[in-house]
Amino acid sequence: MENKKELRNWLDAFGLDHPLVIAGPCSAETEEQVLKIAHQLKDSDTTVFRAGIWKPRTRPGNFEGVGALGLKWMQRAKEETGLLTTTEVANANHVDLALKHDIDILWIGARTTVSPFIVQDIADALKGTDKTVLIKNPVNPDLALWLGAVERFYTADVKNLGVIHRGFSTYEKTRYRNNPEWQIAVDLQNRFPDLPLILDPSHIAGRRDIIFELSQTALDLNYDGLMIETHHTPDKAWSDAAQQITPDTLIKYTEDLRIRKEIGEAAEFKNKINTLRTQIDVVDHQLIEMLGKRMNIADAIGQLKKDHNVAVLQSKRWNEILGKMILEGEGKGLSEDFVLRMFKAIHQESINHQERIINN
Repeated sequence: MENKKELRNWLDAFGLDHPLVIAGPCSAETEEQVLKIAHQLKDSDTTVFRAGIWKPRTRPGNFEGVGALGLKWMQRAKEETGLLTTTEVANANHVDLALKHDIDILWIGARTTVSPFIVQDIADALKGTDKTVLIKNPVNPDLALWLGAVERFYTADVKNLGVIHRGFSTYEKTRYRNNPEWQIAVDLQNRFPDLPLILDPSHIAGRRDIIFELSQTALDLNYDGLMIETHHTPDKAWSDAAQQITPDTLIKYTEDLRIRKEIGEAAEFKNKINTLRTQIDVVDHQLIEMLGKRMNIADAIGQLKKDHNVAVLQSKRWNEILGKMILEGEGKGLSEDFVLRMFKAIHQESINHQERIINN
C-alpha cells in the first residue's frame, strides 16, 4: 500500500470547511434515545451519526448492546435527519446486517484490530465495497499491526479507508483511560499523510472534562476529524457514561476549537511549524511523565537503602549507567556532552529524593 491522494477522496467528497465530526451515543439504547440525539445533532457540524450496536465489554455481565434491532433505529435516524450513519462491526455477520440496513461507514474496533484472522474475515466480507471503513488502533501500541489491518482492507479492494486514534491500553494508572501515545499516530501520519486520521478523544479520556483539550491537540497535529461520544443524558447512559458529552456541549466545542487553514506560502509554513511544535509539546509531556516515574523508583530505592542502612551514593552503579547511556545516546544522534549533562541532572535529582527519604 502506497500513499496516494485518492485515499482522501471519500472525505473530500463531503466538501467540508471544517474537520469531519462523527458524534452520537456510545450505545444505541432505545429507539427514542437514538432519534432524540440524532435530531439534536442534525443542525450541528456533525456529518456522521455513530452508535454502538454490538458492544464488546471487557468483562461479561455489562450491557453488551441491543444487537441488530438498533440498526433499524439508525436507519430511521438517517431518514429523518439526513445524517450518515456508522457503527462498529466485529465479524462477517455484523457486516452483512450493517449493509442490509444501509450503514454508510463501518468501523473496526481496537479489540478486533489486534487479530489479523478476524480482520481478514471482515475484509473478505467487504471485498470491493464502496462503503467507508475506519480502523481503530489496536489495543496495544503497535503501528505495524495497525497498518497491517488497513492493508488487509486495501488488498480486498476497499478503497474508502481511514484510521481512528483511540489510544492504547496500559496497566499503569494515568490521567487517561487509554494513553494517547501521540507519536505512534504521528508516525502513521508521516508515512500516509493522505490517509484520513480521526481522533476518538472519548476513549482516550475516559472522562468528559479533557475531551476538548485532546480534540484541540489533534487539530493542532492536523488530524482530519473527531469521533466524540454524545448523549442527551450522559450520566444516565447505559455504557461509558463518564466519557460522553451532551449535544449542546459538542456544538460549543466545535465553535471554540481552533482550526488552522493553509492559505498561501507563509500560512503553510506557519501551519507546518505549529504542527511540529505541537509534536514537541507531546514528547515533552511524555518526558516529564517518564521522569516522574523514574523518581518514584528512586524513592523506593531510597526507602530500601534506609531500611538496610546503605549509603545513597553507589559510584560503581552510577558509572555503569552513565557508560551505557552515552553509548545509547550516540546511537540516537545525541552528543556525549549532552548525555552527560542530562544524566548528571537526573542523577542529582535521584540523590535528592533518596536523601529526603533517608533523612526524614
